Amino acid sequence: MLAINPALARVPAPPISQAARWAQTYDGRAGPLINLSQAVPGNAPPEDLARRLGEAAASAEGARYGAVLGDTVLREAYSADVSALYGAPVAPSEVAVTAGCNQAFFVAVMTVAGAGDAVILPVPFYFNHQMTLDMLGIEIRPLETRPEDGFVPTLDGLKTAMSDKVKAVALVTPNNPTGAIYPPETIEAIYDFCAENGLWLILDETYRDFLPAGNRAPHGLFGKPDWREHLVGLYSFSKSYAIPGHRMGAMTGGADFLAEAEKVLDSLQICAPRPPQAVLAWAIGGLTDYRRTTAAEIEARAEVFRNAMAPHPDWRIEQLGAYFAYVRHPFPGIPAAVVAERLARELGIVTLPGPFFGPGNENHLRIAFANVSSERLGHLGERLALAQALFAEETVHG
Repeated sequence: MLAINPALARVPAPPISQAARWAQTYDGRAGPLINLSQAVPGNAPPEDLARRLGEAAASAEGARYGAVLGDTVLREAYSADVSALYGAPVAPSEVAVTAGCNQAFFVAVMTVAGAGDAVILPVPFYFNHQMTLDMLGIEIRPLETRPEDGFVPTLDGLKTAMSDKVKAVALVTPNNPTGAIYPPETIEAIYDFCAENGLWLILDETYRDFLPAGNRAPHGLFGKPDWREHLVGLYSFSKSYAIPGHRMGAMTGGADFLAEAEKVLDSLQICAPRPPQAVLAWAIGGLTDYRRTTAAEIEARAEVFRNAMAPHPDWRIEQLGAYFAYVRHPFPGIPAAVVAERLARELGIVTLPGPFFGPGNENHLRIAFANVSSERLGHLGERLALAQALFAEETVHG
């Protein structure tokens, strides 16, 4: 076999694909599959949005190349939405449209760091962020977080993670995998640290539309006079509008940053998909009520999940928010990957093991409850009762 790029060869297989293979072997013996492995909307997009997508896809304009940084109509609509949310002006020229938020992260990292540099990630971290950094030859500097702190990073932890190689700090809030919602004061303190030390803050807010109702703005960073020199904001349209297959994300940054990011985008995609850009420009304002209703439904689903778990206190919910719960399983002597695989293959409960999200997570599972109906979530407790017997005789051989 011919040689493979060693940096890529060291990257583990995609976790969702591994979980899908486990699920494929489940024979239904315990009831319908409860797939809690992936953060993906469980419903179709709104009917009006779907109709408009079809019309846009059938148009001549929708089939043509567009601007590398995104179509003006969507950049204008998104910048207006961001400006209103954060109470600070963000210009359309400070927005780029990407083929999903994963691509936005890839582009942001390539723009601010290179092979041999380092990026700080709070642990546990989103596995695709790890995969991106590993394949680009960028060192991950772990910022340790603790359950007793709600998995919220601290400034002391950030200082401990620093080295002279660090070019950026990457945060995800609401967090994937833990569901932790970082307080505005924490986000701003980390931003100030980055600004003082000449670093970029890459802030992934994929799940911000699912913050609890009545929350204030997630942070005040766009009101900082120097934000364009230190901040890159990331966002996903996938969850908010139930269109993950259309691959739509956004990136907010200063003119100098976007001028360099445009080179990466042009090499990766040329332009983001055109039909959803046209439709999302309408949907940002036209589906405001839909977004609020969906967020309320997900919040209610979280309560159903809590109730299903309540009779099983050995399965400890250590954090929960937005789309995710981070749960400590009750089998400390058994590797989390073994727990997750057997739950999927034998009980039809598909989760992701903690080690997929970095070291030191052997006793945890990530549960993405948002994509499963409340009715099906309600049966989770029954399955967990079966799990106790399933692992009673489990022996781990070193």
